Amino acid sequence: MPPDGWHAGPPHLVTHLTFLDVPNIALQGNLPPEPLACGRFTLTFERPLVMGILNATADSFSDGGRYLAFGDALRRAEQMMLDGVDIIDIGGESTRPGAPPVPLDEELERVIPLVEKLKGANLPLSVDTYKPEVMRAALAAGADMINDIWGFRMPGAIDAVRGGDCGLCVMHMLGEPQTMQAGEPDYVDVVREVREFLTQRCAELEAAGVAKARISVDPGFGFGKSVVEHNYALLAHLPETAPEVARGVAPYPILAGMSRKSMLGALVNRPAPERVAASVAAAVCAAERGAAIIRVHDVAPTVDALKVWAAMRDAMAGGAQAARG
Repeated sequence: MPPDGWHAGPPHLVTHLTFLDVPNIALQGNLPPEPLACGRFTLTFERPLVMGILNATADSFSDGGRYLAFGDALRRAEQMMLDGVDIIDIGGESTRPGAPPVPLDEELERVIPLVEKLKGANLPLSVDTYKPEVMRAALAAGADMINDIWGFRMPGAIDAVRGGDCGLCVMHMLGEPQTMQAGEPDYVDVVREVREFLTQRCAELEAAGVAKARISVDPGFGFGKSVVEHNYALLAHLPETAPEVARGVAPYPILAGMSRKSMLGALVNRPAPERVAASVAAAVCAAERGAAIIRVHDVAPTVDALKVWAAMRDAMAGGAQAARG
């Protein structure tokens, strides 16, 4: 039997497992991440939520072209739901290193019909975009979250999401997709610099009237980072990448997206489609370090692995409570 509270349907207001009293290096002040206001849903993080990637693109690094056709994308979404996904992240433009931009009209044609069709599935829908026009159209079509690799830095992006109650994911990226990995990315202290960037972006959003409860953060694995040194420093120190909060205040939820990326390929020497095991291992590492949302291509094996991790965590918590008597 899976751990109590694990489910295959939408998280809604999830109140299953507890992080409290569980040895976990990632929790600031022993508090779980703050619940995330996410459109029609409120997400809580007593366990990590699995975000499934739905690439309606022709050139994504791992599965480009497989789900470009509308029917193929819908079948992919259906399979992810059967596999236990918690959130679906829909993207219409590849952001792999060196990827060219997609024209606005083309991105809208790829993304909006999927949002309109899937919004009845009673599952949080995220849209992966940096274009304010796509943000507005996606939210009008029923999206619950905007996942922005540019961290809402594009002109008009903050205005596009300021109103309403959609969730936001603010990501760190050094440079831009076309050039971010062209040379060796340069940092003095990658963890500190990512945290400072995310702190500044969250402060700007909150100053514009966006509630903290709507914001999650992403250190941006593979987005302007050296393949091994920077990416694994961020993973090892994942909780330190989030903006610091006052004592007693719940931390920002952290989204970790490492699935099939070159940081894994560099170690296992396999092409992207064959990095499933490495991706699952990375997901478990992220969970252990307090990731609230884990963004993946391979939903079923990730869900299975996190069930095992959660059972181990609960056994540790039970042992600690028994020892205290």
